[in-house]
Amino acid sequence: MLLSIQQAAETAQENLEEVISEEKTLSIYKLIMDGGIGGQVVILVLLILLAVGLYIYFERFFAIKAASKTDKNFMNQIKDHVSNGKLEAAQILCAQASSPAARLIEKGVSRIGKPLEDINKAIENAGSLEIYKLEKNVSVLATIAGAAPMIGFLGTVVGMILAFHEMASSGGQAEMGSLASGIYTAMTTTVAGLIVGIIAYMAYNHIVVRTNKVVHEMEAKAVEFLDLLNEPA
Repeated sequence: MLLSIQQAAETAQENLEEVISEEKTLSIYKLIMDGGIGGQVVILVLLILLAVGLYIYFERFFAIKAASKTDKNFMNQIKDHVSNGKLEAAQILCAQASSPAARLIEKGVSRIGKPLEDINKAIENAGSLEIYKLEKNVSVLATIAGAAPMIGFLGTVVGMILAFHEMASSGGQAEMGSLASGIYTAMTTTVAGLIVGIIAYMAYNHIVVRTNKVVHEMEAKAVEFLDLLNEPA
């Protein structure tokens, strides 16, 4: 009786040790390496997209930040110069400011003396060019935000196909452990795609908000300048 109990205890202990030894820890590197060449290529593509997206975000962020810096007394100085007929001084002031709004005002100052409609048109054309410069490569962020999850899902679908192909090739005798391992490894590409897509989406929206702020500032200063020209002498 005691011998049977002792043998049962030893068997239970051995089974417990086997379960503990078979416990798996999730290693990102191992998941990527076990995903096969297809999964590795997809992960590499997603990493490249992430690097491109981050580069565009920070490049645009600092460019827009620099463009949004304007002197609060800028328009007051422009009004003084224009009112006193010092157009050259107004143009020099605009050139020194070196901001999108200042370049719009410089374009308007250079057209003073021509019909107001021509001045307005010149400012609009200059504004369109400045907006184009501000939005440079921002559309790439939107493309990455939309494409990254789909690329990740593509990698998962390919991994699932390969896993089920292996099961079919083995005559339905494939071990469930190896099959499950192949499936959750394939799912890593979807996770990676979603992470890259979310980062790119948030970066895109942040850049759009900051760009719109600069555009509104440009429009406000352009309207203020045109109102100045409309004032009676």
